[in-house]
Amino acid sequence: MEVQQHQAHVGSSTESALTGSTEKNKKMKVRREKRKQMKKKLKSSDTSNNVMSELPFSLMSPGTWKELGFTSPESNQKKRKRGDAGGRVDSEEDADKKKIKKESQRPNYFISIPITNTQISSAVTEVQEAVLLQEPRLAKAMIPIPTLHITLLVAHLANQEQVDLAATVLAEVEQPLAELLGGCDLVLPFSGISHFRKEVVFVGLAPGQHRHKLDSLAECLRSRFIQRGLLQGDSRGFEPHLTIMKLSRASKLRSQGIKRVDPALFSNYTNQFFGDQTVERVDLCSMLKKKQKDGYYHTETSLQLDLAQNPLHVKRSSGCRRSELDEAELLRVSRRLVEDAVNRALQQYKQETLQNGGGPNAVTVQPSGNTEETATKTDTTANSTTDNRK
Repeated sequence: MEVQQHQAHVGSSTESALTGSTEKNKKMKVRREKRKQMKKKLKSSDTSNNVMSELPFSLMSPGTWKELGFTSPESNQKKRKRGDAGGRVDSEEDADKKKIKKESQRPNYFISIPITNTQISSAVTEVQEAVLLQEPRLAKAMIPIPTLHITLLVAHLANQEQVDLAATVLAEVEQPLAELLGGCDLVLPFSGISHFRKEVVFVGLAPGQHRHKLDSLAECLRSRFIQRGLLQGDSRGFEPHLTIMKLSRASKLRSQGIKRVDPALFSNYTNQFFGDQTVERVDLCSMLKKKQKDGYYHTETSLQLDLAQNPLHVKRSSGCRRSELDEAELLRVSRRLVEDAVNRALQQYKQETLQNGGGPNAVTVQPSGNTEETATKTDTTANSTTDNRK
């Protein structure tokens, strides 16, 4: 009897042990799956960080980020490292929810002024090439030339409805901007190279009245976005500059021993003048959507600032940049060029006629109105003059 009881006890213990190990294996499998999902989410957030690294607002202090209603990217990375090192969390599900919440608050759109002056782009290219000749490992830290811009504000737009609302806000600032600029172009002179903590290299904006207008433009946009609920606070750290190099674009550089950019690499360009950028338009751009064919960010809508020829107007994006003149403008310019050429020809013909003995009334210069009529009258006058000579 004792032997049978002992065998029965051993059998039940074995079965319970097998059941326990099976449940343990299931739990471990579930944890592995959750870890894989967390790694995927971390990779996607790293992509967003790389895009944010090109924006001036990524340089702001944690306090400024809090005022904007967003969490600082640096603080997110620190928290992520603590979690990876075994920091305390309530559960893996809670950790996933917290990460999803943080990612949902991450900015994904920005308002920018693109750099379209080729003089500036060429000068930036020269600096980048000079730096790479001395330190080729910095190649991935360079900002692509087609994406050069100044950021006025960043925002998180959760859905297409908010994107459309942001486009509406951009259209609403048309009249305030017209009054602000007073019918004159806003020209931004870029001069000199500096850095932030030797981690970000940028071309500076020279001081002047243009800086006051640019600040007012940015403040006008921010206040309208706040009124519409597209921003959760005001930014007090707006420091316009043109970023051309940023170490955070290439995270592997730190492991290679590159933690700072030596200012000696660009010391020859510290006081160089890069050129004037006329603000042609203000763009609402996506950080995450595929870039356009010209390399610039996907643009949802733009506020054109063609003050020299046309009033302010807003255009929705068709996937291409809108710096080129439209067909009507090209036709108008072509006609003006033809009229100018005809007038010059008439003046020259008049001078030649006077020099050859023709009277002062030999040629009558027609006003620049109808080009065809002017050309016809010119031919008739020329024939009559020839007949008189014969």
